Amino acid sequence: MVRFREVCLHLFLLAGVTSFCLGDMRIATYNVRNYLEKDRQIEGRWLPGYPKPEHEKAVVREVILSANPDILVLQEMGPLPFLKELRRDLKAMGLHYAYMIHLRGPDPDRHLAVLSRIEPAEVVKHRDLDFKYLDRREQVKRGLLELRFEDGEGGSFKLFAVHLKSHFTEDREDPGSRMRRTREAQACRDRIIEQTFEKGLKDFLVAGDFNDHPASSTLRRFYQRGSLKIGDLIPAADRQGAVWTYFYKKEARYSLVDGFVASRAIQTAIREGRGHIIGGLEVLAGSDHRLVYLDLAFGQE
Repeated sequence: MVRFREVCLHLFLLAGVTSFCLGDMRIATYNVRNYLEKDRQIEGRWLPGYPKPEHEKAVVREVILSANPDILVLQEMGPLPFLKELRRDLKAMGLHYAYMIHLRGPDPDRHLAVLSRIEPAEVVKHRDLDFKYLDRREQVKRGLLELRFEDGEGGSFKLFAVHLKSHFTEDREDPGSRMRRTREAQACRDRIIEQTFEKGLKDFLVAGDFNDHPASSTLRRFYQRGSLKIGDLIPAADRQGAVWTYFYKKEARYSLVDGFVASRAIQTAIREGRGHIIGGLEVLAGSDHRLVYLDLAFGQE
């Protein structure tokens, strides 16, 4: 069921227009693990250019359906046809997203995307972010996706989607890609500040897969720049109280790398002041990440 329950959700069916006042909404972020064609080991056979297996897709859909978000931020989405497929399959299950945004960044394979029930007032695809790295300049691999939502009554907030560099590297000078990931975070952070504080907008969320732990130099870039307090990582847990969002099978390691950094201004709208994580070990059949969501309640007394 679409949230915005108590507040003003008006559906103009004849005109095909949705308008709303900022009220209750649920926002989720989910790395769907290689929702694309790639070389895969399937039932003991090595298959080049093979799509994400159907049983994995089915689990991903069930996870999304159980969260039932109004706005869904996705990482590791393939080219646009794969996003259209997921949207179509969710609609067949009763979960329809009227709006679809896809960002193809410098990474040719894995992309950022958003599915939304609510029409964004503005979409900005930041593909131009770069930074100095070792003896060269590099680009933020997946770019930065910016969406603004407003209610026509002066209320608005921004949502930024990120997927930072993984730990894989071929540069011996940068083990675990720590330096590169931190530089990506800094480039994204500086652009976010330009698009929020420097424009007088203080309500925003940064959502996605940060590929690093909460106390890392990567995440600290999103907490503060000099004397400017940017935001905080919102705590989240599953029903058992577990806080991990990623399982690295090779090392049998669980870690917290996905979630939301919220500006101080928007934190008062987060219900219970925390987020939620979907499922236990069973969801790993669809992705090595778990979906994280939070509920916003704007305009509540």
